[in-house]
Amino acid sequence: MDELLFSCVMGTAAGILGTGLGGIIGFVLNNPGRRFLSTLLNFSAGLMIAVVCFDLLPEAFEIGGFGVSIGGVCLGVVMIIACDEAITSWRSDFKRNTASISQYIKTGILLGIGIALHNFPEGLAIGSGFTAMESYGVGLSLVIAFHDVPEGIAMAAPMRIGGMGRWKVFLAAVIAGVPTGIGALVGYLLGEISPYFISLCLGFAGGAMLYITCLELIPRSRDLYRGRIPGLGLIMGVIAGILVSSLL
Repeated sequence: MDELLFSCVMGTAAGILGTGLGGIIGFVLNNPGRRFLSTLLNFSAGLMIAVVCFDLLPEAFEIGGFGVSIGGVCLGVVMIIACDEAITSWRSDFKRNTASISQYIKTGILLGIGIALHNFPEGLAIGSGFTAMESYGVGLSLVIAFHDVPEGIAMAAPMRIGGMGRWKVFLAAVIAGVPTGIGALVGYLLGEISPYFISLCLGFAGGAMLYITCLELIPRSRDLYRGRIPGLGLIMGVIAGILVSSLL
């Protein structure tokens, strides 16, 4: 039981520390210019594209095969479309901010959902890792915590741009990391998880994040500012994401 509790604590800590550190960017942003905001959104989009394409999906393909992974991607896209429609409907009923401000917050919420979905199978990996060897589970927790930092940045940036308070942004980033601990509990209890289930979950999260990146983050950045520097921010984000993935 002590090892079960330890695996849950490590899984929760990995998710919360990773996305929480990324969410600290909400404390840094304070009335920045439109060009800077556009560049930051593009950088966040580049990070997400690289993490999904060079880390998350290849891992899903390796674990469960191409077909299951792509099926998960399609399911993730459909789920986020449904969430998008639900949030849009909710926003039309409670118009407290301008449409543009609400759009950025909606983007951050959707990205937070995608990150939370991604964190659950990461927790499964941590929990099943502890059943094999405690040192492996601890090492995997540290790697995943580092991996989640750029995801927290990508989530926090649009929320802060939309006018959400610093502490609310940070709290949202922390909450997005909690499913890692839940996944660690499930992973430890089940021991050897079906590789197809893990692959489906990873593909699901990848599809959700790709949809949000391509249909939310990048279009919002172009609404703020059109120019070369934000485009370079996208390229630098992809490069940074590749570097992060190569360290895992």
